Amino acid sequence: MTAGKKRVTDRVRETPRDYGPPRKISATEASRSFSELLNRAKYRGESFIIERGGEPICEIRPAAPTRFTGRDLVSLLSSLPPVDAGYLESVESAIENQPRLPGSPWER
Repeated sequence: MTAGKKRVTDRVRETPRDYGPPRKISATEASRSFSELLNRAKYRGESFIIERGGEPICEIRPAAPTRFTGRDLVSLLSSLPPVDAGYLESVESAIENQPRLPGSPWER
């Protein structure tokens, strides 16, 4: 890297941005700067298509957020329409009329 150029790891506190379509890079370039690509995906929101012989092989892109808290669940459930009595009766009836599971062949 040149002396005046900052590395991505020096800018980790930047907010993720949309950099448009993924940048295409060779597998050789990706292997030489893999850690840098991961940092750019995570901290800057960039995406890359890795090519071998000019053919797309895979993509590196930011992972979708997966955090879902109990508060999120409560919010989701409270946003649903209320359940009417007829629906509750149908569910109870379905549960009561479930066929029994066969006994285990390992038990006597």
